[in-house]
Amino acid sequence: MADRLAGKVAVITGAGSGIGRAVAERFAEEGAVVAAWDVNEPAAAKTAKTLVERGAMATSFAVDVSSSASVRAAAAGVLEQFGTVDVLVNNAGIFDYYTTLRDTTEEAWDRVLDVNLKGMFLVTQALLDALIEGGGVVVNTSSISGMIAGGGGVAYTSSKHGVVGFTRQLALEYGKQGVRANAVLPGAVETEMTKPLLAQKDLPILETVRSVPAGRHAQPDEIADTVLFLASDEARFVYGTSFVVDGGWTIV
Repeated sequence: MADRLAGKVAVITGAGSGIGRAVAERFAEEGAVVAAWDVNEPAAAKTAKTLVERGAMATSFAVDVSSSASVRAAAAGVLEQFGTVDVLVNNAGIFDYYTTLRDTTEEAWDRVLDVNLKGMFLVTQALLDALIEGGGVVVNTSSISGMIAGGGGVAYTSSKHGVVGFTRQLALEYGKQGVRANAVLPGAVETEMTKPLLAQKDLPILETVRSVPAGRHAQPDEIADTVLFLASDEARFVYGTSFVVDGGWTIV
C-alpha cells in the first residue's frame, strides 16, 4: 500500500532521532507533509532536509515540549504555514535509566514528567482545535512501562502510565468530535538514547530484555510501522487503545 497519508499534515515531536525520525520517514513515504519538532534544532532540521531530498514536503521547528511558550510558537508556525494539522504524533520523551524512588531527585522527577507527560498535554492542547476541525488523529508514544513495572525507573514508569491514561481520556472526550487517539507501547528499541543502556552487561533488567520471544530488540522503523497503521484509515475504528509492540516482552 502507498499514499495512506497523502496530503495529510503531520506534526511529530522528537523527530530528530530514533522512533520520531523513523515515523517522519514512514509518514513522508506515505505522502504526508511533515513538521519535525525536536528540542535539538540541528537534528530536527536534518530530518526535514532528508525528507525534502527524498521528494517530500517537510519543515522543522526547534521545540521544547515542556515549555508552553515554545509549544505555542511552534503550533502557530505550523498552522500559519500549512493551515491545519491532520496527524499529531506525541513522541518526545526522555528516560530515567532505572533510577529508583530513593535515588530520584525532585528535579529529575519534574524533568521526566515535564517532557514525557506535560509535554504531551501542552502539544495536544495547542493543536486541539485544528485536530477537531479536520477530524484528526493523535498517536502517543508510551511504553510497556505504561502497563507494567520494570521497564524504567519510578519517574519514567509513572510518566508512561500517565500517557496511557491521557490517551484514553482524550479519546473519550473528543472521539465524537472527530479526534481519534491511541497509544503505542514499545518494548526495547535500539535508538541513540538506548544504545549505551543496551550495551551494559550487569543491569538485571537486561536479562529480560535479551530473552524476549522475538529474540532481539526492535528497530525504530518497526515501531514506526505501527504508528503509521494507527494514524491511517486502516485503524479508523480504533479508539483509546494501548497498542503493544514489544517482541513479546510482556508475556515472559
